[in-house]
Amino acid sequence: MLALGIDIGTSGVRTAVVEGERLVSMARSEHPPQDPAKIDAMGWWQAVEQCLSRQMSALKELGIDPSAISGVAVDGTSGTMVLTDRDLTPVSPGLMYNSGGFDTEANQIAALVDGPHITLGSNSALARAMRLVALSEGSPAHLLHQADFIAAKIMGQGGQSDFNNALKTSFDPKTESWPAWIDQVIDPGLLPRVNNPGSPMGPIAQEVSEKFGLSADLMVHAGTTDSIAAFLACAPMEEGVAVTSLGSTLAIKLLSAKRIDDPGVGLYSHRLGDLWLVGGASNTGGAVLKQHFTDEQLRTLSNLIDPHSPTGLDYYPLAGPGERFPINDPNLPPRLHPRPEDQVTFLQAMLEGMAAIEARCYEEISTRGGSAPTRIYTAGGGAKNAKWTAIRALSLGQTPVTSKSDEASIGVAKLARN
Repeated sequence: MLALGIDIGTSGVRTAVVEGERLVSMARSEHPPQDPAKIDAMGWWQAVEQCLSRQMSALKELGIDPSAISGVAVDGTSGTMVLTDRDLTPVSPGLMYNSGGFDTEANQIAALVDGPHITLGSNSALARAMRLVALSEGSPAHLLHQADFIAAKIMGQGGQSDFNNALKTSFDPKTESWPAWIDQVIDPGLLPRVNNPGSPMGPIAQEVSEKFGLSADLMVHAGTTDSIAAFLACAPMEEGVAVTSLGSTLAIKLLSAKRIDDPGVGLYSHRLGDLWLVGGASNTGGAVLKQHFTDEQLRTLSNLIDPHSPTGLDYYPLAGPGERFPINDPNLPPRLHPRPEDQVTFLQAMLEGMAAIEARCYEEISTRGGSAPTRIYTAGGGAKNAKWTAIRALSLGQTPVTSKSDEASIGVAKLARN
């Protein structure tokens, strides 16, 4: 059976059709131009419609009937959301995951929450939802995360979400409930019913199935966030499997039998089936490397590194002050001294420092009772650097495996195979 995944990225939309573990076809489209101060969520749907049209055309060119697709799931950027009426017409602007400044709302939440909580802070998703209510016009009926909105448009009805998107809006995936105090900050009637990612939510709307030649029996499954979809594209759903993303920053995710939430070190967990995806993100990574080296220098100097002759320098490479995980300190200074005259040694010391940070991230999880990584997959541009991989292997005690793909659309399509 074929499954369709829809990834709503920051710059555009990507779709993937899979059959089991095999990628069948992909398509993409760009988001229409938007005023950042007043985002129209219908622009997200417009990009999805364009991408679906291209995807169905691509399938037909392969001799595949789109009606063979049995399920679809959607991922979106975590914390991006909109309010709609019952007909799924937006009654507020869309607010993006990186919007902040919601100090009034944050103070209201802080007065109700006892101890560390994922909803705290002036850029929290719940504070953003509260601001949407203040900005809304008309008759709001549904608070929808970005993935929820697109899934609702496909089904023709709103009011549902998934454990992962709803987490930062205050939903507890362990108790499967909203907090007792939620009615003091937002109308509970606006909140969605929350599902385990991959579980069926409802059939496709007739209008959408006819427009794209999809089966009227196609089932819409609960989706997830973009970063978790990327994890699912990289690795199998097995306890102990982990993914390190080596991009501008370093992100860690590991499937654990135990839930771990420790804001003190920047750790929190998402529920996936019967397991917990424990993760955090360090500010180290490619961004600090590019402050000191060009891409050509990175390639040339890396080739001269001997991973088995460590520099002995104890670096903590950061692009600027501030760290999130494994140390949660907004003022933590970078440590890149003493600086050797030799550029090869300097680069090697930076890579060793990043490898030590990665190893410490996994240690912070295991010391709190989480699963130790049995297999570490790697995604992102840094995965292509063989010498960095060798240095990481020495630090981690195992050789990381380069992922075949980290395309979120492929990962979320796997959720629609159920």
